[in-house]
Amino acid sequence: MDKFDPALISVVMPCYNAAPYVGEAIDSVLGQSYPHVELIVVDDGSTDGSTDILQGLAADHPERITLIYQNRAGPFAARNRALSHANGNYVAFLDADDTWHPEALRLMHHALESVPAEVAYCAWQETGVAASDPLPKLPPILDARDAVSHFMEHGAWRINSALIRRHLVDELRGFSEHAPSAMDDDLWLRMLARQPTFVRVPDVLAYRRLYPHGDKRIPQWQQVFDGVSVRRDFARHHPECVAHLPPARLNELIYAPLLREAYRCHWRNDTESARRLFRRAFRKADWQAGDLKHLVASLLPAPIYRNLVDLVTRRRSARIEG
Repeated sequence: MDKFDPALISVVMPCYNAAPYVGEAIDSVLGQSYPHVELIVVDDGSTDGSTDILQGLAADHPERITLIYQNRAGPFAARNRALSHANGNYVAFLDADDTWHPEALRLMHHALESVPAEVAYCAWQETGVAASDPLPKLPPILDARDAVSHFMEHGAWRINSALIRRHLVDELRGFSEHAPSAMDDDLWLRMLARQPTFVRVPDVLAYRRLYPHGDKRIPQWQQVFDGVSVRRDFARHHPECVAHLPPARLNELIYAPLLREAYRCHWRNDTESARRLFRRAFRKADWQAGDLKHLVASLLPAPIYRNLVDLVTRRRSARIEG
């Protein structure tokens, strides 16, 4: 931190190969009605022309944009790098393909100071070609205790829908990087362990862009495993936060997605993810007798499992056509 500013909001933006969208994302930051905003962008080894776009925008707005370069290390390492250069009393996170309403930071800052609270959050809306549900997502009003079970069951709120007091992020030492696809969930849960005061702004102020096949760089099985790891570690490291949950309910919150996502992968013909998830669910999740054929099959070596699934699929198709 070079020069702390008590009124300043530091916006953290990692960017990796987001050339079609990053200009719009940055415009949505520079267009905020709240006047005290700095933007710290970390170019995480982009190769698609994003670097040229970022250089041009940083040159046009040198007093507002700090541009940092690094070799490819992932979005959470990039966020942590940006946090080390932030000068604000508040922190907000925006990915390079998402956007904000022009009033987003002003309204969340006003709510934060009016309570006062440590975390302000708003509603968000999904956009893009894969946005199947156009309805806004309005999080419920929760205290920190209720939010634990809510986050563990439904996933954390979008990180770009929050404004957080800087000291809270600093106390947590930013983002952990041990489970890359679930680090937003990890940060939210670790924040909850500190029992912060929340305030909700019931307006759609954040927009999340969705893609047809999600993040192809991380297999679906790994994304589910990362989520399980984050929830399990949170329960182990903060038993006081889950002491109100019966053991069976806690086990369900941690491991139930294994079986649910295994079936989704099976139906999408993602056989490798299905096999890994069914195998882990066999050991960790609660399952019924009807699940057993999938669970036992998952114990087979991967090539045999794939051949078996292909055989069953062909026979089912033949029966339908016949």
